[in-house]
Amino acid sequence: MAVQLGGGGGVKSDINVTPLVDVMLVLLIIMMIVAPLLQQGVSLTLPIAYNGTLKPDNQDQAVVAIDAQKRYYVGVKQVAKENLVDEVSRTLESKKDRTVIIKADRSVEYGAVMEAMDALRMGGIEDMGLITGEPAKKKGE
Repeated sequence: MAVQLGGGGGVKSDINVTPLVDVMLVLLIIMMIVAPLLQQGVSLTLPIAYNGTLKPDNQDQAVVAIDAQKRYYVGVKQVAKENLVDEVSRTLESKKDRTVIIKADRSVEYGAVMEAMDALRMGGIEDMGLITGEPAKKKGE
């Protein structure tokens, strides 16, 4: 048995959306903070190229990264040099773009990058690209 303490009317059927909006705004802010962290991948200092075209990474690419200590990564998963070709081949099975993108730290020797490229070629992977960093923009550009 309910007691109504106000004036006149019947049942109030309006939906109070204020709590829903508050929750959605908090979730939006959390996603805006977390999303860039999820796409970070392997932390590298890429070499700078002044005449390259900007092609950002996306989820449709198979990315091989080589860090400063010559550790190999496929995506964000660290793999042994001996297993590099197998892991890249497994990754390419689910990708529609069959190009392998190679990112190497600026301090890695040229030979380490060439070893990775040679291993991929011997494994039957021919389409490869190198990713470089973007040069710092000058003031006024």
